[in-house]
Amino acid sequence: MLILIGVLLFLGVFITYHWMSFKTRNQVFDNLESIPKNKVGLVLGTAKHMTDGSINLYYKYRIDATVELYKAGKIEYVLVSGDNSTTYYDEPSTFKQDLIAKGIPENRIYLDYAGFRTLDSVVRAKEIFGQTSITFISQKFHNQRAIYIANDYDIDAVGYNAKDVYDFHFREYFARSKASLDLVFNVEPKFLGEKIIIE
Repeated sequence: MLILIGVLLFLGVFITYHWMSFKTRNQVFDNLESIPKNKVGLVLGTAKHMTDGSINLYYKYRIDATVELYKAGKIEYVLVSGDNSTTYYDEPSTFKQDLIAKGIPENRIYLDYAGFRTLDSVVRAKEIFGQTSITFISQKFHNQRAIYIANDYDIDAVGYNAKDVYDFHFREYFARSKASLDLVFNVEPKFLGEKIIIE
């Protein structure tokens, strides 16, 4: 019985992973020419540095992709959504500083300090920042999960794929299963709050 349960769980995780890839296959883009224009690009947060102090390449490549989109006129504003759970850890502000240094005007950048996980970032983009059409900016595997969530919330979403770091993402199999269960059980973001107008 335990073996059967294990096999069924494995199949569920495997199928969920590839189902999300299939369902979002036409909404992710690798080049600037083909991606539709949106008012807002939502860059999904991550830490700037690794535990050994080196630069987190996921972070660097998301910065590069965001700048590419903005300078190509494919987005007009940048919404940075990330974790700011303590006074010592502030993903959105760090992104903002580096985006400004790369040439994006400060008045074109908005920060979501309550993007503790992808579900929160996606839902808050609609409920707090009023966006029903958006471009996600992250690595492809992450964009696919964000878009899948966005589709469930009737958000017209596309994703611009930042350069990836690894070819295989083992943790993503479980992240997608968790995201799927969150949608089934209508899990809500940790915080909502007052609306913020992007203009």
